[in-house]
Amino acid sequence: MKRRIVKRVVTGSTQYDGAGVKLVRVIGSRDVEDFDPFLMLDAFDSEDPADYIKGFPWHPHRGIETVTYLIKGDIEHGDSLGNKGSILDGCCQWMTAGSGILHQEMPKASERMLGAQLWVNLPGKDKMTDPEYRDITSEIIPVIKEEGATVRIISGIYNGKAGATAGDYVKVLYLDVELQAGAEWKLATNEDDTLFIYIVNGGGFFDEEGTYYDRRRAVLFDSGEELYVKAGEDGMRFFLLAGAPLHESVAWGGPIVMNTEEELNHAFFELNNGTFIKKQ
Repeated sequence: MKRRIVKRVVTGSTQYDGAGVKLVRVIGSRDVEDFDPFLMLDAFDSEDPADYIKGFPWHPHRGIETVTYLIKGDIEHGDSLGNKGSILDGCCQWMTAGSGILHQEMPKASERMLGAQLWVNLPGKDKMTDPEYRDITSEIIPVIKEEGATVRIISGIYNGKAGATAGDYVKVLYLDVELQAGAEWKLATNEDDTLFIYIVNGGGFFDEEGTYYDRRRAVLFDSGEELYVKAGEDGMRFFLLAGAPLHESVAWGGPIVMNTEEELNHAFFELNNGTFIKKQ
């Protein structure tokens, strides 16, 4: 069985987005080819509400799915479909922007704000699909307890167990994995899927000899049929993302991602003349 080896390590950069939210943009527009079908991963970890309280006021999206998962925190949200609520500890918001949606995400002062927002590209044939929202509460995310490991299945299938969702357009495997100190963990993978992890806490190794990789890094792996992870002496918690690459052209302008510049320009034209939202 071909084991996956480390292809690339990304530390990202501190940025301010929305109305002034401090975050780490782990992967972004420069990483599209390597991380296809994943476009962006923003990570946040703060005990200071001043870092995030200004939030993300109303803004548009088209052509992507946004996935916001919180280990800790409280984010109020609303959208042009009429959905509203809060993302709380262990919960996830999975939003298919499709043909167009307006939404806002407003974090509330919390003891700790810890989580990430992932952008998943939509295939060209599905970019103008109807927008949809999924409220994934912690109660419906399966939790698998294994020797030295706790695995939460946000999306996809792990060891025969289906997660809270599957992804209608790109089948995404999204796991939140906690390993105890020194624990070893293996995952059988589709050989050609793009697979990367983001280390939230602690650190570990990806082969027996091993270079140690610590927290706040995204580790992209080469193709293979198995991923091996061994936690270091402080244990390890990471998000694992895997999905089949789309191999499509990308035209990206702020919150909108299409296949061509013509499509992108048309989206902004519609945004300016009030015809952007197709379904409410």
